[in-house]
Amino acid sequence: MQDAGLIGRIRQKFKSLSPVMDERMRRQWAAAEATAIGWGGVAAVVAATGMSHNTIGRGVRELQQRAKKRRPAAASKRIRRVGGGRKSIVEADPSILDALERLVEPLTRGDPESPLRWTCKSTRKLAEELQDQGHAVGERTVAMWLHRAGYSLQSNRKVREGDSHPDRNAQFEHINAEVVVFQRRGQPVISVDTKKKELVGDFRNGGREWRPQGEPDEVRVHDFQDPALGKAIPYGVYDVTNNQGWVSVGIDHDTAKFAAEAIRRWWRKMGTKRFPNAKRLLITADGGGSNGSRCRLWKVALQDLADKTGLELSVSHFPPGTSKWNKIEHRLFCHITQNWRGKPLVSHEVIVNLIANTTTQTGLTIKAELDTRQYETGIKVTDAELATLRIKKARFHGDWNYTILPR
Repeated sequence: MQDAGLIGRIRQKFKSLSPVMDERMRRQWAAAEATAIGWGGVAAVVAATGMSHNTIGRGVRELQQRAKKRRPAAASKRIRRVGGGRKSIVEADPSILDALERLVEPLTRGDPESPLRWTCKSTRKLAEELQDQGHAVGERTVAMWLHRAGYSLQSNRKVREGDSHPDRNAQFEHINAEVVVFQRRGQPVISVDTKKKELVGDFRNGGREWRPQGEPDEVRVHDFQDPALGKAIPYGVYDVTNNQGWVSVGIDHDTAKFAAEAIRRWWRKMGTKRFPNAKRLLITADGGGSNGSRCRLWKVALQDLADKTGLELSVSHFPPGTSKWNKIEHRLFCHITQNWRGKPLVSHEVIVNLIANTTTQTGLTIKAELDTRQYETGIKVTDAELATLRIKKARFHGDWNYTILPR
């Protein structure tokens, strides 16, 4: 039976010396300890250090050779002999890299029937499929070779916009020209849109923020709408000239009348102060949604707004599939999202305050207000009602560019 006290002393010495010893020194030290103990020494050292019998035996042979030569072994940086150690998996199995690439990129590697083409290609699944093909490899080795081959974990990137409208660039040029004309004449230019609806309550909100370690905000597991709190619908109005924003936070539905009411509130609370002599207002908007170019109710709501403010409302819609070019997206909404990242939107008041306190180094300022009105959906606008509107269509794409005059 091994002496527990002896094993404990050997283990303590090994822990103290191991950090400063290389592989050769460790096995020779272990061999010296085993030799000093005598019978049962190798077993005791194995139990204390976890080293194998073969390793300690090799150390004993090295000490015996040194004793025969009666001189210290020449210093060498190499620990193992040339060619020693486990063979690289590629050396042992040259075809494994080609098999791995056929799984990762089946179409480009001429293997459209790859078994992993329609599944999540995790390192575990890749390793399992390679093992089924007869390759001895683990998921860590798969990850290492993927990195060496220039692969990395990546998400999808939105760059394809689909088939573009033939007049897309011409419409961009038209919008730019209109903005320049309005700004030169001191008339307001705004960019409008609806931000995605947000659930109100202690729900998870993407992103991270600094918190005491181990004390994250606790939120609900499931994102089911709270009937009492409902949802928030932020509709933004961005003043292109002055880098200012207005956000109406609705609680009912995103309709054309809700959008027009947000513009009216911006004009009453912010616009009139910045543009006291304004006669016209240019609105740049997406081609779809509550403020879409084909939405009849949008035009009816704008007519009502023009009648109340006395402004000529010129509207220019972005071509289909180009909403990301709308300035409000990257001048206003992206900063709001950044400001409330990682914060549960527990109430409408919290949402309004987070929006209103969003600032940037370029001087962006935002005002926000809760709109508690109810907006009816499914309203139909008849041809007769549409005919009463004072709409002046532009020569170029009158469906995208038009002006609504006060009645």
